Amino acid sequence: MFPHRKLYVGAGPLARAGLLALQVIAVGGLAVDAYVHADLAANYDLVGSAITQGTLFRVEAGASAAAALLVVAVGGRLVYAAAAAVAGSALAVLLLYRYVDVGSIGPVPNMYEPVWYTEKTVAAIAEAAATAAASGLALYAWLSRKP
Repeated sequence: MFPHRKLYVGAGPLARAGLLALQVIAVGGLAVDAYVHADLAANYDLVGSAITQGTLFRVEAGASAAAALLVVAVGGRLVYAAAAAVAGSALAVLLLYRYVDVGSIGPVPNMYEPVWYTEKTVAAIAEAAATAAASGLALYAWLSRKP
């Protein structure tokens, strides 16, 4: 039995279906986020010097992929909270640099991009869905005292 299956112990069939749906949404959103960031990374390799925006996109892709795998393989409130943090921070950064010209912060390049395009919109929706789903899973696990 996988450790993440403990989440289902004591839950009725409707609750189990809802928890499974939340897990699928969280994993799917994180996977889409990982794909979009990995796909776009090469386009942003020239933005920045010490640390490029392409490098940051690759780091985000890796973090999202790792979080998705952990939700599937391990589960638990800490994993769900970490998955929510990964997706939520990605969404926060996307929205910040969409609407605010922050400028460079130390070695981090200025990533201001005041436009919406298909892949950015898809990433934002996936990140929002993954954040909500993973947060719901973490909250359920915490309230039901699941590990």
